[in-house]
Amino acid sequence: MAPEWAGKYARWVGTRASFLSTLVVGILAVATGVVNIGAGLSGGSTVLFGVTVPDIVLQITAFTGTITGFLLLLSAFGLRRGLRAALYAALALLPITVAQSLIQSASRSVPLLALSVVAFVLLVLNRQSFDREMDVTTTQIAALSALAGSQAYGTIGTFTLREEHFDGVNNLLDAFYFSLVTGSTVGYGDITPSTAVGELFTLSMLVLTVSSFAAVAGVVLSPLIETQLSKALGRMTEQQLELLENHVLVLGHGDLTEPILEELAGANTVVVTPDEERARRLTERGYTVLTGDPSDEDTQRTARIQTASAVVTATNNDAEDALAILTARELHPDVTIVAAVTQRENADKLKRAGADTVISPISLGAHFLAESALGGENVEELERRLLGDGPDSSDGTPDAE
Repeated sequence: MAPEWAGKYARWVGTRASFLSTLVVGILAVATGVVNIGAGLSGGSTVLFGVTVPDIVLQITAFTGTITGFLLLLSAFGLRRGLRAALYAALALLPITVAQSLIQSASRSVPLLALSVVAFVLLVLNRQSFDREMDVTTTQIAALSALAGSQAYGTIGTFTLREEHFDGVNNLLDAFYFSLVTGSTVGYGDITPSTAVGELFTLSMLVLTVSSFAAVAGVVLSPLIETQLSKALGRMTEQQLELLENHVLVLGHGDLTEPILEELAGANTVVVTPDEERARRLTERGYTVLTGDPSDEDTQRTARIQTASAVVTATNNDAEDALAILTARELHPDVTIVAAVTQRENADKLKRAGADTVISPISLGAHFLAESALGGENVEELERRLLGDGPDSSDGTPDAE
């Protein structure tokens, strides 16, 4: 048993601590940035390490610090899922947060500075724990890049044209605010273009930002919603189906299928069942499930039987298993098909349907029981070997009693 100090160490410097510290730093960065934006509007300058920092630099630092804080919040939730991309993002953002805290150099930035250093150290110590790859398509990356680019275009353009062509834009925050409310089609009307040049720029910004928002909603948010709904209903998304390859396809689900799934733990397994409630329960347990008729051609094609490495049928209905085997053999003549038969007399029928291997668990169990009752030797040893609980096959001696 691990000593008590080890548990406390894991709790205080483990992955959970990394996530929480990054989350707190993100919240503090947003709050500190907002407070310093307001404080920087009074005018004047600040002396930092003997160098005079203009007020406009403090405003920009506070503004970008707020954005950095939001990005750290997103990274923290990625760390909660164990994503390596979130680790890299947080490790890149935390030094930026430290630099922003030093430039702002106010007493309210000290907690942010200290926690940023602590979070960075924790992430470095636990970097091996964040090993999950982020499943992002090229289209999603392009959509997010378009959104960031359009907002940068609107913000920089508005700030550059503020003096002659816009009313109400006094700083970079005002420019970003105008770009955001324009792209989201809110349009409060507190900032308006005052010249034809300003109006033309606003029209161009409106087209770019609204289009980018629509693209992100279509290719980023929709798949996330679809994934959550599919998980709740026990169904697979189209993106998950497209990635299936060299998987074990389990056609149907019954009492006999449960121990088979346990033995297949760690393999790339897809279960096909028509029962939505059963599919939902299997999904909650971490299995990949497709809801549909196991013997239907369209269902098996959807489960990408053409790329499957093996097919398993083991329900309590031999007739349904035979239909599923016939369909599987027709769609993928070279795939290995293994079947469990409920009634021993149906074994040859499943063979003729296309199964490579047919096993009768009831007959096998009856044989072991009969051998044990008649005093057969090493029956339990053979069972342990079949279940993987016995000694190494190279060792011919039975377990010591």
